[in-house]
Amino acid sequence: MTVSPPERLNRFLARRGIASRRGADALIADGRVTVNGEISRLGAVVDPSSDRVSVDGHRITARAVSVTIVLNKPVGVVTTRSDPYQRRTVMDLIEPVPGLVPVGRLDADSRGLLVLTTDGDLAHAVSHPRHGVTKRYLASLDRAISGDELERLMDGVELEDGPARALNARHSGSDSVVEVVMAEGRKREVRRLFAAIGFEVRDLVRIGIGPLELGALPEGEARALRPAELSSLRAAAGMAAPARAAARRSR
Repeated sequence: MTVSPPERLNRFLARRGIASRRGADALIADGRVTVNGEISRLGAVVDPSSDRVSVDGHRITARAVSVTIVLNKPVGVVTTRSDPYQRRTVMDLIEPVPGLVPVGRLDADSRGLLVLTTDGDLAHAVSHPRHGVTKRYLASLDRAISGDELERLMDGVELEDGPARALNARHSGSDSVVEVVMAEGRKREVRRLFAAIGFEVRDLVRIGIGPLELGALPEGEARALRPAELSSLRAAAGMAAPARAAARRSR
């Protein structure tokens, strides 16, 4: 039996898709949330393994709902939950889901594949370089690039925030279009990598994250990951299969 650690009541409700944390606080303040039959209070902590939580009399399941989607981000959209400059964000392109966050970054002037998830462990594993989840890009340059110059990208260059290199770089259909595989995703790293050897990136599209492919997903649209895709992404990030799935496979 899996024992869940105690958590704040508003987080418990948000992780189960009832409301955002702020919305959950409003429900609690209005007296609409009970724990073990008693009206709860703001700041309460619950044990999902043993406490009975209800909203408006309806029992809330203890199992957290995990949502993971992929989005084809257009140029001009920022990869944040909100923006102080009132720019359009990736959250404006999708249906609101409590706790859903973008994984890693994709610059406003770049486009392509972006993962968003409510699973904090998955978000960390996919975005942290030590877990080895690679990112693939197509970079359209201002002019043709030679094989020797591609080798320079893989040998590595020194940037202002430290050394950087491509794991792989090869022509893709044109001498001025390069498929680049990166191990990490520092801010504008691909563009700065090319700039360091004298090239300007005119268009940058992320086409892959680990085993996930952008494919034919239309620009500006999102879809849920299929179970097999989610399993392969977790495996690429070195994460164990969820307990229930693992138990089923062991039968």
